[in-house]
Amino acid sequence: MLRTLPKTRDFTELQRVAMIAVFTVLMIIFTQIKIQTVPVPFTMQPFAVLLAGLVLGGRDGALAMATYVGLIALGFPVDSNNIGAAALAGPTAGYIFGFVLAAGVVGFLTERGAERFWLRFAAGLVGIAVIYVFGTAFLKFHLGVDWSKAWELGVRPFLGLDILKALIAAGLAEGTRRFLLQTLLPTDKMNNG
Repeated sequence: MLRTLPKTRDFTELQRVAMIAVFTVLMIIFTQIKIQTVPVPFTMQPFAVLLAGLVLGGRDGALAMATYVGLIALGFPVDSNNIGAAALAGPTAGYIFGFVLAAGVVGFLTERGAERFWLRFAAGLVGIAVIYVFGTAFLKFHLGVDWSKAWELGVRPFLGLDILKALIAAGLAEGTRRFLLQTLLPTDKMNNG
């Protein structure tokens, strides 16, 4: 049965912070795996968002993504265009803000019983939908286009690949969780989880 990290209440704050930091760094790395398309680049960001929610749970998954957004707000060039804070006012800002809620929603759903692969996959699809809602809405208003044009620019080209990312994240969630528990946390804490 999949259990997200927050289900085990024995973790110290330092251990939780370490897990959040790991997923913040993963997000930064996956952001740089990209194919530059305009106005929305293809990146591995949705995969990192989904995995964070599936492994860390709602609270810590959202905190990992909020940390990522906070780094951008502070001017660190960790966004897909490497422009720092300006990304939060650009055409893809909705996606960036949507990452936080998406990780939270995916984690929340996972904590509520996504012990089977197909339930984790369904939670991932909901997360992708959350990212698209925020991203497409902001893209529409930022570019001054209609909804169908926003869909064509910000969803349609990515939909199939993002569904695949949700599928892979669902498949890797439990193994990633176990690896992190074994690597970053003491064995006695892992046995209690």
